Amino acid sequence: MSENLNIAMIGLGNMGGRIAARLVSAGWATMGFDLSQERLRAAPVQPADSPAQIAERCDVVFLSLPDSTAVESVLYGPGGLAAACRAGQIVVDLSTADPDSTRRIHADLAARGAQLLDAGISGGAPAAEKGTLTLMVGGDEQALSTVRPVLDAFAERVFHMGGPGLGHVTKILNNFLNGISLAATAEVMVAARKAGLDLHRFLDVLNTSSGVNFATLNRFPKIVDGDYMEGGLSGNLMAKDIQLYLHLTRSLQVTSLAGPPCLGAFHLAAALGYGDQISNRVVDAIGDISGGVRLQEDSGGVPLQDDSRGARLQEDSGGVRPQQGPHAGAADDRAGSGAEAR
Repeated sequence: MSENLNIAMIGLGNMGGRIAARLVSAGWATMGFDLSQERLRAAPVQPADSPAQIAERCDVVFLSLPDSTAVESVLYGPGGLAAACRAGQIVVDLSTADPDSTRRIHADLAARGAQLLDAGISGGAPAAEKGTLTLMVGGDEQALSTVRPVLDAFAERVFHMGGPGLGHVTKILNNFLNGISLAATAEVMVAARKAGLDLHRFLDVLNTSSGVNFATLNRFPKIVDGDYMEGGLSGNLMAKDIQLYLHLTRSLQVTSLAGPPCLGAFHLAAALGYGDQISNRVVDAIGDISGGVRLQEDSGGVPLQDDSRGARLQEDSGGVRPQQGPHAGAADDRAGSGAEAR
C-alpha cells in the first residue's frame, strides 16, 4: 500500500475529530469535511468543500456519523459521496448504523467499482486519543487488508466479522449490552445509596464478584466521586443504539425481553432533561424518580441533590411531576456530518 495514499474523514465530532488527529499524527495526508465550520477549523485536516470533493481527491474515506440518516445524506445528498466515488476507492463507515441501510450502500458502491467496509468502533474518546480502539469490520477481506495500515493509526484490535453489514450488526449487539449494563448498574447504585451502603466499598465487592461489568469497572468508580465522564456517548444516542438493536432482533425473529425496559431507562433520562448529556446521567434520572437521590456524598454523608443539573421533582396541585431540564427532548445532532458516531 502506497504511503502517499490520500485519506479523508467525514464527521469531525467527538470521535471523528480524534481519529482524524491520529491519522495526521501518523503521517497520513488527511482531508476533512463537517457541516460545523467550528469543528472543521479545529481539526488538523485539509478542509474540503463537500463529500464529492473528497471522493474526487481521496483513496480511503472514513465516515464518523450519528446514524444511517446522516450516512445516507452524505452518500446521496447534494454534493454527495456516492455519485462521485470511483473504482478502487474504499469507504470505511465507522458509524453505528442500520445494517439494512449499510448493505444497500455496499451494493451501490460496488456497482461503481468502489467498496464499503462497515467498521463499528468501541473504546470511546479515550481510546480514540490513545489509538487503542477496537474495530469490528464487515465487508471484503482484501479491502480490509488494504486499509489495515491506515487503521493501525487509531485501532489496536481489528476483527473481520464477515460479509457486508456484519460489522455493524456486531456493534449493535455490543452497544445493547453496554446499555443494559449501564442502566442496570445505575438502578442498583441508586438502591445501594438509599440502603446506606458505602458505594466505594460496594463497587469493590461488585468488581470481585459475579455482578462485575464494564459500568462497575469503568464508569461508576468515577461517577460516585462526581465525574460523569462528560463528552462521551449521549443518552439520546444510546437510545438510538438500543432502538437499532430492537429493529435487528425483530428482523431476526428474536424476542427481546430486556430491550424495551432498557430503552425506557434512556427515554426517561431524555424526558427529565439528560438526553444530550452523557448516557451515564441515566443514574441521575433514576435518582430523580427515587426521591431526588444522588450517588455523591456531602460532608454530612447525605445524598446530594444537585439542583444545577437536569430535572427535579416538583410538586403541584395534581401531585408529583417531573420538571424538564433545559435540554429536555433535545434531538440528536443530526446536522449531516456535523455529528458523531461515538
